[in-house]
Amino acid sequence: MGINEKPRIVIIGGGTGLPVLLRGIKKYPVDITAIVTVADDGGSSGRIRDEMDIPSPGDIRNVLAALSDVEPLIEQMFQHRFKTTNELAGHSLGNLIIAALTSITGDFVHAIQEMSKVLNVRGKVLPAANQSVVLHAEMEDGTIVSGESKIPFSGKKIKRVFLTPDVIHPLSETIRSIRQADLIVVGPGSLYTSILPNLLVPEIGKEVCNAKAKKVYICNLMTQAGETLDFTASDHVKAIYDHMECSFIDTILVNNEEVPLHIQEKYKEELAKPVVYDVERLLSLGIDVIYDRIISYRNGVIRHDTEKVAKILYSLIYQSKKKINQ
Repeated sequence: MGINEKPRIVIIGGGTGLPVLLRGIKKYPVDITAIVTVADDGGSSGRIRDEMDIPSPGDIRNVLAALSDVEPLIEQMFQHRFKTTNELAGHSLGNLIIAALTSITGDFVHAIQEMSKVLNVRGKVLPAANQSVVLHAEMEDGTIVSGESKIPFSGKKIKRVFLTPDVIHPLSETIRSIRQADLIVVGPGSLYTSILPNLLVPEIGKEVCNAKAKKVYICNLMTQAGETLDFTASDHVKAIYDHMECSFIDTILVNNEEVPLHIQEKYKEELAKPVVYDVERLLSLGIDVIYDRIISYRNGVIRHDTEKVAKILYSLIYQSKKKINQ
């Protein structure tokens, strides 16, 4: 990183967790690259993917909105979901715009680049792959469940997840961003359906393993039925390592704030509960543990505190830079 260059941060994920994090970190003087899963096959995204044979646009849309710098009404319009009884029912306007731009330009990545200009996006948004991919899960009983949206509802414990087709090529820009990063952040997000689909793209996983930058994992706040039921923080890490060819996490960010009982009661309906942060086990894996109050509550829903997490990550960037230059 040159004297006058902004530090480079690469954030890998998808789902609802990634946009929350990006809204905080975009306020800092950093060069952001978001690598986003395209394995979603549910709702509007799935319909567009199947009808047009393009990568799923939903997670990309949410990240573009999070990093945008436009009037709130424009962002609201981009995120608008139609509630009609015709073929528009359930579609997000942003998904349709990305699909239209893909058709016009002939390329999904080009469409994202053009949409980034329109929304004045702070940073780069890159799909994990510039092609349609399908996420599959092998369950502990040997059965295979296909489709990101179906996996959490199988009623069985996941043994591993994998992608098809067998040959998936990441963008050269994605590889370059990982190699040049000063800090690489994984998560937060659904472990098997938002985080691992990115790392399972062979070259992406390999580059993350080999990257010189500090790698930080932002652990989920709550367990998730159908994916991480009763998982501790180290169980999350072990699942990632089991899918990778290396043990790459340098630092894990976990919460040390007690979740209010009335919030826990609400989440019991979803068979979700606060993740147990087994710090001693994490330390035994050679991982530095940052233990802090990183929860925010909105309408009874638990989210990471975007401001607090962004501040912690920004402080880690210079530690990472120092390590790279040693």
